[in-house]
Amino acid sequence: MEAEGRVPGPPPPPLPPAGGGIGAELPAIPPGAARAPLLGAPAEVLELDDEEDDLEVFSKDTSLAEANSFSPSMTISPSSMINQYKFEDEPELRDLFITVDDPESHITAIETFITYRVITKTSRGEFDSCEYEVRRRYQDFLWLKSKLEEAHPTLIIPPLPEKFIMKGMVERFSDEFIETRRKALHKFLNRIADHPTLTFNEDFKIFLTAQAWELSSHKKQGPGLLSRMGQTVRAVASSVRGGVKNRPEMFTEMNDYMETFSQKINVLDKIAHRIYKEEREYFNEMKEYGPIHTLWSASEEDIADSLKGVASCIDKCCKATEKRMAGLSENLLPILHEYVLYSEILMGVLKRRDHIQSELDSKIDALANKKADKDLFSEEIGKLEDKVECANNALKADWDRWKQNMQCDMRSAFTNMADNNLHYYEECLATWESFLASQTVDCHGEEDSEDRP
Repeated sequence: MEAEGRVPGPPPPPLPPAGGGIGAELPAIPPGAARAPLLGAPAEVLELDDEEDDLEVFSKDTSLAEANSFSPSMTISPSSMINQYKFEDEPELRDLFITVDDPESHITAIETFITYRVITKTSRGEFDSCEYEVRRRYQDFLWLKSKLEEAHPTLIIPPLPEKFIMKGMVERFSDEFIETRRKALHKFLNRIADHPTLTFNEDFKIFLTAQAWELSSHKKQGPGLLSRMGQTVRAVASSVRGGVKNRPEMFTEMNDYMETFSQKINVLDKIAHRIYKEEREYFNEMKEYGPIHTLWSASEEDIADSLKGVASCIDKCCKATEKRMAGLSENLLPILHEYVLYSEILMGVLKRRDHIQSELDSKIDALANKKADKDLFSEEIGKLEDKVECANNALKADWDRWKQNMQCDMRSAFTNMADNNLHYYEECLATWESFLASQTVDCHGEEDSEDRP
């Protein structure tokens, strides 16, 4: 059965292609140029220090925002996520609201793992109840992602946070890591819920509604590991045999776009992590710098007030720096890292589309070289042509939707970063200007007192 057969009724029409770009730094397809090259000259890769190898694989905070992927600057508490998570293009059409919260640690004789509460509220008729509450562990989310990829090989499945992180960055069971993962899992499910096709997937419904033992039983009904490995080996073997001969130009352009996009977004992700790392080092040093002036003031009576004023200014700038770091961690880093993962997903989707195309090409070549069984070959070719057409249409619609979301996310992230930087420098400047003004007043007061007879 075709994956799309699970959808009760036709899905909403695809979003129109996104017009315009987000700046020279990120690739964008101009409107009305379906056959024009997507990108110009290849991007120039910045040379990074060797220390960049130590950058974190799993971002400090993998959530764009708790509520709205179009507005990463908006912070929303878990209790209000359900009612406020909306997309700008469909503000009144959502009928499925999901929240991931309440992480719990589980320790057994074999392993230690975390489960998360998944709350679902819906008004859809295919659900038996309007509200569900289940607990899921990370492996369950991995299972859902694999089932979605299996059922919809040419749709863009949202990324999950990586299972492993690099040593020395974040402890696996620290509060910071658990909260980071919770936000990422919350976003993963809501990305699926807002997708016009994935939201009606039967495995997604089971994931949201089935109790732990029911989900475990359902997992055992799927194809075994050896079967999945066989499918993977066949796909790899097909890609090794050579490129697709009759690939439409549109998908060649998509492939070129994603190669350059992947290069640029990976460089941006590394630079952003390096900035965050340097900012944290600056913050840690600044925390030690202020108290030194306070201690100094105890031994310098004549300038004690000035030294205490400097210490106060440093403390205020330190707090402003901490807010700036939080802005980077909550708004910029997660978006960049999410689209690093998206770039890998898109390349995989394009390869799967090419695999379907190569199956059709091989059948056509076999028919040309074989005189017998023409009717059988013609029937198989007809089915493969329909399969290729469905794959192409699904990917084209999802591509336009993904690109529009990406441009909105990036525009919001960089605008928010600029606003945070402006606020940070204005706050620090005002702090020091106020201190200098007070010192000028004090100096004038001392001069006036000395001039008096």
